[in-house]
Amino acid sequence: MTVLAAQKEVGMTEASREQVRRALLEELEEGQVCRGVVSAVEGFGAFVDIGGLDGLVNVAELTWAHFEAVSDVVEIGQEVTVVVLGVDLDREQCALSLKALHPDPFPEFARTQLGRVVTGRVEKLVSIGAFVRINEYRAGLVPMHDLEARTAGALQVGDEVTVEVAAINLWKRRILLSLRP
Repeated sequence: MTVLAAQKEVGMTEASREQVRRALLEELEEGQVCRGVVSAVEGFGAFVDIGGLDGLVNVAELTWAHFEAVSDVVEIGQEVTVVVLGVDLDREQCALSLKALHPDPFPEFARTQLGRVVTGRVEKLVSIGAFVRINEYRAGLVPMHDLEARTAGALQVGDEVTVEVAAINLWKRRILLSLRP
C-alpha cells in the first residue's frame, strides 16, 4: 500500500495530503536516492510514488539498455530505487532517474570493443545505411557505401551479420560499423 493510499484510509483531507506532498517536495534534493513504487506507466516514462509524491522517470532515464516500451523496464506496483534529478517547486514536480544508479556502459564499450569483429542483427534500414544491434546497449551504423560494396543481395531487418567496430564517437554516442564477409 502506498503512503497516499494509507493517508486516504485514515481519512486525511485533500488539504492535509497536499501539505504532506508539498513538504516532501521541499525536502527533496538533487542527487538524493529514494525508494518508491511505480504508480503509473506511460509512453513517455513512469511515475514513482516516493512517499505520497509522484515523481516522473522520463523514458530516457529508465535504463542504459535498449527497450521497446516502458512496460519492458518497469511495471505498476514494482518497488524501485531512484535518484532525484531535479525539483521544480513552482510546478510542484520532481524528475527522477533509474539509470543514474548505474555506470554508463558506453565508455567501457569504447575502451574494449574498438576494432573487434562481432555478430549483430540488422535492426533498421535507412537511406544512409543499416543499423545493426551489437549488444543490449548499442546499435551502430553500417554506411550505405559499405553495404553496396560488400553485399551481393539486399539486407533485411532481422538478418544476422558480422561487422567490425570501425569507429566510436564518445561525445555523439555513435558507433560506425564495417560489414565483414
